[in-house]
Amino acid sequence: MIAVNEQEKERGVRHPLQQRRTTVLITVAVLLIIGATASLMIGSVTFSFTEIVNGLFSSADTLERRIIWELRLPRLLIGLIVGMCLATSGAILQGIMRNPLADPGIIGVSSGAGLAATVIMILFPAYIMLLPAAAFLGALVTALVIYAMSWRGGTSAVRIILVGVAVNAVIGACMSALMLLYSDRVQSVLPWLAGGIAGAGWVQFGTIIWYSLAALVLAIFAIPHIRILRLGDEVAKLLGHKVERSRFYLIVMSTLLAGIAVSVSGLIGFVGLVVPHIMRSLVGGDHRFLLPASALGGALLVVVADTVARTVFSPIELPVGILLSFLGGPFFLYLIQKRRDSFADS
Repeated sequence: MIAVNEQEKERGVRHPLQQRRTTVLITVAVLLIIGATASLMIGSVTFSFTEIVNGLFSSADTLERRIIWELRLPRLLIGLIVGMCLATSGAILQGIMRNPLADPGIIGVSSGAGLAATVIMILFPAYIMLLPAAAFLGALVTALVIYAMSWRGGTSAVRIILVGVAVNAVIGACMSALMLLYSDRVQSVLPWLAGGIAGAGWVQFGTIIWYSLAALVLAIFAIPHIRILRLGDEVAKLLGHKVERSRFYLIVMSTLLAGIAVSVSGLIGFVGLVVPHIMRSLVGGDHRFLLPASALGGALLVVVADTVARTVFSPIELPVGILLSFLGGPFFLYLIQKRRDSFADS
């Protein structure tokens, strides 16, 4: 009888949590649709919802059709992909490192991708089509170096952050030296370094769409690996799980996602930190729900931030990376303060 009562209580606890998860996913999806629609409507030329529908589906050569198909729609789609990739990458990194402060930008993965992409743009502009592959390789090498240097029989939040800061400093010095040596070619790289999707079109979309679809699908298969690794290496090994193989696979997935985003948007930071943390507080730490919630939340954040950045400060178009840094920096300080307080109380 006691066992039956406890099972009923457990079902009672799971049921509202399951309801909340479903509600959060549906709410974020609806907000994403609303944000995407607003992104198409708002700009230097504002359209009504009816004009947006006509511009999307009418074959007539109208002003709204030209603006939507040539400017706003590809930018919107790229923003969706960038947000999904960065947030999913952050959720995977935080899962395998068991560290809520892990983020592709903070620990240096995005900087590694940025350095590789900068080398292609400055030194080998004829091979610009290799930009996604170069960004991925740069992110992967950086992630492996950081993880190896922070390993002392295991990883810790402090070591990862410290090593990431050091690697970021070295990469920053390399990028500064590169721009000084080739100062005549820097002008085209500076907007990319600030982070943004202004000027992104169908060419950039065609460059990353298949990479991103493949990476996001493979990330779904990474969920069981993350859930087991979150139990700890020792428990995972006792369960017969190949820990190092899973960790390598997850690092490859995370860096591939970050590299795809960086290759078209530049150094947009804090999406991979802020979104998974917020979604974890809403849906819990189970990556079966956290990963899709983070992907939707990341897409929503980037699309809304890009819309704000290109309209609120008109006639100046603020790079979305700068706006997100203004938002993400204080949030990161809040997380550090919160963790310090929890350590002091324990």
